[in-house]
Amino acid sequence: MVSALSAPHFHSEEAAYAYVEARIWPQGPVCPHCGGVERISAMKGKSTRVGAYKCYQCRKPFTVKIGTIFEDSKVAMHIWLQAMYLIAGSKKGISSNQLHRTLGVTLKTAWFMSHRIREAMKVEGGDLFGTGGGFVEADETFIGHTGGTSRMAIHNMNKVVSLIDRNTGRASSVVFTGFFSSASIGAAIGPKLSQEAVLMTDEANHYKDVGTRYAAHHSVNHVRGEYVRKGNATIHSNTVEGFFSIFKRGMKGVYQHCGSQHLHRYLAEFDFRYSNRVALGYNDADRADRLLAGVVGKRLTYAATV
Repeated sequence: MVSALSAPHFHSEEAAYAYVEARIWPQGPVCPHCGGVERISAMKGKSTRVGAYKCYQCRKPFTVKIGTIFEDSKVAMHIWLQAMYLIAGSKKGISSNQLHRTLGVTLKTAWFMSHRIREAMKVEGGDLFGTGGGFVEADETFIGHTGGTSRMAIHNMNKVVSLIDRNTGRASSVVFTGFFSSASIGAAIGPKLSQEAVLMTDEANHYKDVGTRYAAHHSVNHVRGEYVRKGNATIHSNTVEGFFSIFKRGMKGVYQHCGSQHLHRYLAEFDFRYSNRVALGYNDADRADRLLAGVVGKRLTYAATV
């Protein structure tokens, strides 16, 4: 059996550029400066950078890196593709330390690459969850160290609210600030949910009023040991609980510590992999290609990651 990482674009810079260009520019090169597509030529010469083009409309040179997470990076493109494949294919994530050792880059570089890749995993737009009357599960969880068991100690942990659309299999999570209430939960999940949705939650009081805004709302009472409604196996929130299980094992076992300022990117990573998992027909290569499709317009500076 041949290793997936033996593909030419993981080892040759020319093949890597060709691979990225084919996916970002499926109709041919597009000038990122003026948007031109016609009067463009590949630059030649021994000293010319791999993948360099010149637009003869605005007279400026460019590569496929401009306007993407790769811009201004000195890391070779084939190393970027290796990192993306490893992160996209690791169910519970892969640490910057591991990437640093595997790819032969510095720890600082591995850290920065990881966050740029997570930025590309952010999903923008798309259909609202529950469109067409689909079932959507909602729940919240806490991440971090409590420093105690008091209500305030738990409140000071990082809070996450996640939605799972059962019909599409997609996940969407947000970092939550403040106390949970009907108003705050409604504001967090409202922009992502269709009014046609059938909402599935646990017994938390803050979902009672929120649920009236959608086509239907069902809940199970975990406190009383109810996890699936007797007589109606569709009423449960086990899917989102399963998502949290993967997320927490990754955050505790792989990443171990996450500052609140970075949590939204880690959530984007776990949402992306869950929404493009094997059960939905995506293998590791498919997932890496979908990740590559998200690199455009996702610049991230090093200052934003420290």
